[in-house]
Amino acid sequence: MAEEKNRSWIIDLLLLLALLYLFFVSVELIGEGFKFLGKGFAKSLFRVTSNPLVGLVIGILSTSIVQSSSTTTSTVVGMVAGGVLNIRHAIPIIMGANIGTTITNTIVSLAHITRREEFRKAFAGATMHDFFNLLSVSVLLPLEVAFHPLEKGAIILTEGFKGIGGMKAISPLKAIVKPAVEFLMEIFRSLHLARGLTFALVEVLALTALILSLKFMVDILKGIFLQKIEGFFDSYIFRNTAIALFWGFFITSIVQSSSMTTSLLVPLIAGGIVTLEAAFPFTLGANIGTTFTAIMASFATHNPAAITVAFTHLLFNISGTAIFLPLKKLPIGMAKLLAEVAYRHRWVALVYVLVVFFGIPLAIIFL
Repeated sequence: MAEEKNRSWIIDLLLLLALLYLFFVSVELIGEGFKFLGKGFAKSLFRVTSNPLVGLVIGILSTSIVQSSSTTTSTVVGMVAGGVLNIRHAIPIIMGANIGTTITNTIVSLAHITRREEFRKAFAGATMHDFFNLLSVSVLLPLEVAFHPLEKGAIILTEGFKGIGGMKAISPLKAIVKPAVEFLMEIFRSLHLARGLTFALVEVLALTALILSLKFMVDILKGIFLQKIEGFFDSYIFRNTAIALFWGFFITSIVQSSSMTTSLLVPLIAGGIVTLEAAFPFTLGANIGTTFTAIMASFATHNPAAITVAFTHLLFNISGTAIFLPLKKLPIGMAKLLAEVAYRHRWVALVYVLVVFFGIPLAIIFL
């Protein structure tokens, strides 16, 4: 029995390493693929995303569709590394990804819609994450557009990281990933297809590899880690604000999915096991923990601009936590108010999801 368990751990570890390598290759491939479109495409994309509001809703919409901020932020990191996006235009997309990722929690809460009391608690538990991110963006996006504090702070972090030799430590990772990327790019070049078609094929391959590698990494880590701690949530994780914040950060850093960890809260809140007030700091910790994926992806690129964007994501979530953790009554109160309306008129919940995550972003993009 012990031998079987050890064998299972070894298999899981090898799979994780293979998936991690695939993830790094996919991020690098995203940036390489855009080179087929030339500088003209990059300039046109700069013009579109130069409007911070458009960048924000692109982040919301794309993340709502794939239901993974890790996918969106890693893609953005790859695009910055490839010179397709600059830091300033990437930041609103990253902020939008933070909003879009909360759709998963809200969808999970809809599973309780036939049991009204449970649904009221579950919907409030899910949407307090929405309101936290919406409030954070409403405060920090205007400040960023006007004064660029997150960008400046992230540049300082990147320079400091380089100063302590961190960039040199990343070089082996770049060297390991580069042969696979060059091999794949050589295959695509040898096909002698139209530039647009080659770009499309590269991006489809890269995004498919990115999504699948993240999905299976989360699945494996969930089996190893999350299932063992789910029963201990109430006893150990929510003892006080600091502990809940730490565990939200730690668990999400490991499983690389804030959607996964925060979605686990929804049934616990619905069942009255965890209160909104106790779950809120855990959610904020998960928001910070999810930035680990983009940081890891940026290291694979060995590109200072890409690393700066990843650090911007980290600083954005830390700043939002610093502002709204002391003001937690505001997002929690807004979530309770919306949940009360949805409790009386359950169709409101469906309209809320369609309008916030799809309707408004699409309307802004088309306008």
